[in-house]
Amino acid sequence: MLEYVTDADDPRLSDYTRLRDVELRKSLEAERGLFLAEGEKVIRRAIGAGYPIRSVLTTRRWLASLEDVLGEATVYVVSDEIMAGIAGFQVHRGALASMERLPLPPMEALLKSGTGRLLVLEDLVDHSNVGAIFRSAAALGVDAVILSPRCADPLYRRAVKVSMGAVFSIPYARMDDWFTGLDRLRAAGYRTLALTPDQSAAPIDGVELGDRVALLLGAEGDGLSSHWLEEADQAVCIPMSAQAMAAGVDSLNVVAAAAIACHGLMRRVG
Repeated sequence: MLEYVTDADDPRLSDYTRLRDVELRKSLEAERGLFLAEGEKVIRRAIGAGYPIRSVLTTRRWLASLEDVLGEATVYVVSDEIMAGIAGFQVHRGALASMERLPLPPMEALLKSGTGRLLVLEDLVDHSNVGAIFRSAAALGVDAVILSPRCADPLYRRAVKVSMGAVFSIPYARMDDWFTGLDRLRAAGYRTLALTPDQSAAPIDGVELGDRVALLLGAEGDGLSSHWLEEADQAVCIPMSAQAMAAGVDSLNVVAAAAIACHGLMRRVG
C-alpha cells in the first residue's frame, strides 16, 4: 500500500525520524520492538530471515526494486529532499525499512541446538565492530554468537548496515549474567578459548579443537576482562610478526583479529 508523504514531521514517519541521535534511536527501538534495515539487499535479507515489515520509506525511483518482496506492506514515498533529511545523507541505498524484532532465544536454548563453534563477545559497545564481526562469523561458518549483557545491539542500524545483513543469517543470544557466563558455557560442553594479544599465549592455529569450542573476544582497546581471561580454559593469540613487534605494532584491531581467529576456529571443522 503506497502512501505519499510530503512533510518530514508527519507522524507516520516516526519510526524513521532523528536517525542520527544514537541514544534516542536505541531507546526508541527498544521501546517499540523495532529495528531499521537500510538498502535493498539488507531489506531483502531481513525479510528472508522472517522479520515482519512494519513499513518501508523510499522515493519514487526505488519503488520498483523492492516491489516483489513488499507484498501488502505500507510504503511511505517521499521526495529525495525529505529522504536525505531523514537519513542524514544523500545516498541511502534505496530505502529504509522498519522491521519487527523477533524474540531472542535464551542462551541455553541456543547452546542445546547443536552449535559447535561459537563466538562470545564481551562488552563490545561499538556497533560498527559488532556488525563487522557478525559478517566475518557468518562468512567463515561460525555457528552462533553469544553476547555479554553490555554488548552493543546487533540490530542497531549501524551494525546491520556494516554487517550487510549478516546479523540476520547467524543465530545469537544474550547472556543474562556476565559473571557466571563461562561456567554455563562449560556446563553445555564448550571449551572456552580467550583471545589475547599476549604473545606468550598458545597460537590459535596450533590449539587442539574439540567438537564444541567457544572463542572469547573482548572490546577494542581493553580486551577481555581479567575475570574472563582467568576463567577461560585456555588463552590463545594470533602470532605477530617479530619485525612488527619491534616497531611497536603489537596487536590487531578487534575486527581484523576476529576474522583471523574465526578462520583458525573453523580449520578442523568438517
